[in-house]
Amino acid sequence: MSNANDILLLAARILLALMFLVSGFPMIFGAAGFAGYLGSLGMPMPLVVTWLVIALKVLGGIALVIGFQTRLVSWAFIAFCVATAFIGHFPAEMTVFWKNIAVAGGFLALIAAGPGALSVDKR
Repeated sequence: MSNANDILLLAARILLALMFLVSGFPMIFGAAGFAGYLGSLGMPMPLVVTWLVIALKVLGGIALVIGFQTRLVSWAFIAFCVATAFIGHFPAEMTVFWKNIAVAGGFLALIAAGPGALSVDKR
């Protein structure tokens, strides 16, 4: 039987992952539109970057939920959150900017705590 901390860590992984899964799956069907947005920001190879973002959000989100390679995936999401905060939201959307920075902090806490016993990593 798992203790309360393991249940809380599972909940934390799921809640962090939901943000990316909910936004990542629809991107699969609207990749061209997102690539156009990235192109308007001056991003090189926007279609390639779009599919890398989709892969991170969907595959990384699933990995978080099941607790697979949790620390590595968390580092990837930290890089993503900080990069998108500065590239896509600073200075025009400061609320979203700080949300991204705060989510990066949540991933730091997950790295420090580990995935918990209810994870593939601990099996």
